[in-house]
Amino acid sequence: MKSTGLVRKVDELGRIVIPIELRRNLGIEQRDSLEIYIEGENIILKKYEPACIFCGTAQDGEMIHHKGKNICRTCAKELSNS
Repeated sequence: MKSTGLVRKVDELGRIVIPIELRRNLGIEQRDSLEIYIEGENIILKKYEPACIFCGTAQDGEMIHHKGKNICRTCAKELSNS
C-alpha cells in the first residue's frame, strides 16, 4: 500500500476528514457513500458502488441506473430480449 504522507486525527466523535485532494482524485463527492471494511490490521475506505439487483455484479462503468436501482448491462440486455 502506498503512503500519501497525510496524517489526520480522529475527533472525539470518531470522525476524520478526508482531504479534498484525495476526494477529487478518487471521485468522491459530498453525500457519496463509503464502504468501510477491515483487511488484516488496515481499515479500508472505498467508494460504495451498489451491485446489480438481479445478478449481484458491480462492474464500474457497466451499471445502468434506472428508477433508483442498478442493473448491469448484461441483465438489461437479457430483459430487453424477453
